[in-house]
Amino acid sequence: MESAPASGVDEASKAIIEQLQADGRRSYAAIGKAVGLSEAAVRQRVQKLTDAGVMQIVAVTDPLQLGFARQAMLGVRTSGDVVATADRIAALEQVDYCVVTAGSFDIFAEVVCANDEDLMALVNRIRAIPGVTGTETFMYLSLRKQAYNWGTR
Repeated sequence: MESAPASGVDEASKAIIEQLQADGRRSYAAIGKAVGLSEAAVRQRVQKLTDAGVMQIVAVTDPLQLGFARQAMLGVRTSGDVVATADRIAALEQVDYCVVTAGSFDIFAEVVCANDEDLMALVNRIRAIPGVTGTETFMYLSLRKQAYNWGTR
């Protein structure tokens, strides 16, 4: 029997993840056939992977199609507890991605807003968070690639 790598995800589980990355609605039976496992084994592995937080199965939407015309990445500079500040930013509804970074910015936050006015209101709200000393807004002009198939190779 093959042992799991340090990540805790073995090759069979990676193959299941790849199948779901290609089509998140693929049936367990079809996945089992593709990876050489029974439907029940696939179902059990998917449950373990989701319970462990290794993966989520979600619908990925196109913000423009849903009326959200403005996407941006915000670079945030902070003083004090950067993790607490990042957690406050991450709690905002319009923030869909938030990371603590090294470099000239302490935090990057990706935001999705309906329009420029909503973006400006959000930036002002973030600037008012304790610990935020400055922001820089990088507005998205054209999405050239968005992929979620990393992590299994």
